[in-house]
Amino acid sequence: MNPARPQAPPPSPPGVAARVAAARVLAAVVGRGRSLKAELAAALGGIADARDRALVEAICFSALRRHAAYAAALEQWLQRPLGRADAELKGLLLAGFAQIDVLELPPHAALSATVEAARALGRPRQAGMVNALLRRALREGFPQADAAANWPQWLADEVRRDWPGQAEQVFAASALAAPMWLRVNRARIGRQAYLALLEQAGLQARAPAWLADALCLQTAVAVSSLPGFADGLVSVQDGSAQQVADALALPPAARVLDACAAPGGKAAHLVERDPSLRLTALDVDARRLQRVRETLQRTGLQASVEFRAADAGALEQWWDGAAFDAVLLDAPCSASGIVRRQPDVLLHRRPADIQALVALQARLLDASWKTLRPGGVLLYSTCSLLTRENAGQVEAFLARTGDARAEVLDEGFGHVSGAGRQRLAGEQDCDGFFYARLRRQA
Repeated sequence: MNPARPQAPPPSPPGVAARVAAARVLAAVVGRGRSLKAELAAALGGIADARDRALVEAICFSALRRHAAYAAALEQWLQRPLGRADAELKGLLLAGFAQIDVLELPPHAALSATVEAARALGRPRQAGMVNALLRRALREGFPQADAAANWPQWLADEVRRDWPGQAEQVFAASALAAPMWLRVNRARIGRQAYLALLEQAGLQARAPAWLADALCLQTAVAVSSLPGFADGLVSVQDGSAQQVADALALPPAARVLDACAAPGGKAAHLVERDPSLRLTALDVDARRLQRVRETLQRTGLQASVEFRAADAGALEQWWDGAAFDAVLLDAPCSASGIVRRQPDVLLHRRPADIQALVALQARLLDASWKTLRPGGVLLYSTCSLLTRENAGQVEAFLARTGDARAEVLDEGFGHVSGAGRQRLAGEQDCDGFFYARLRRQA
């Protein structure tokens, strides 16, 4: 008599693996302070189905954008708070709340897959609790929380102090999903011709008159769905970031330094506009510099670019003394203008970070200025909303730099902010961004 074969476990309901992945990403971001971008990249690489990858990404972004409301619900509804050992369980609850609240998935499917995911995470005893909490959320909704509730109090106060008339709109815009901005590679194809390719692929986009190379899709799609993406016809880049090239306004064949080049979108845009540029792409992180190289290789324009892994603020490490016609200093910053794209910024940022960033920005400004020829232009930009990183930083630089003069940028770059211009988050469907154009006197 043959021994009975062991029976295979019953298959999991559809979507369980996606909920498990989302729970683990959220646990790492919320519980261990990890980067959402990095955790998603690692998780999505192991998911074969494009629909599941999109679901995991949507769950994580939605859960973080509504983190304050969901955290308040858990505080009210749980008799005892979840501990450090419960990070994945908490991540799963956040994922479940996002599915029924923001994503509005069919309740039965969302509950079934999320409860089963508790078992898949090794928490079968808590499956009933997950089911009960999700059902309560369906019945009662979530505690009221205004858009600023997700922001740490000190950072919300600073935004209100810097932008008293617009702060609430900033908070509201930062809680929404961003549209998908594309940058058409004008060295390879015209914008209207690429728009026609999108339409042939069933994708609708608009072409704003104020951005020469941009198209905007209101709903994001996988880059694999974009015609010619792999061949460098188009890249993903927010409209505010694309305006850097307009603000820099380079002469033909200029010798240019991109002092903090990673991940490479701005460098690529400059070379797409003028392949005769002699561009040095510099970044302190060699791994991030490789991303710049890959971006330019995909667009087919890497031949005229020199890549250097070095600290832009330590000239003795890399500069040979040959002056540049122009410098782009897209400085490290608080990222307070791109919260809708990086909602984990609000969980991780601390007051001391801003102090350190302001000091770093000043060091990079002073060093980069020395590499600029007399008559040359430096564009200082950040994706911050904070005056001390932006207008205040530029004001201090002008006060200590006798041969520096600010040049006026027009209202198309946003609100007047000291010697520069500030676009606030959500304005014209773009990220928050600061620009200041500085000329070195001959």
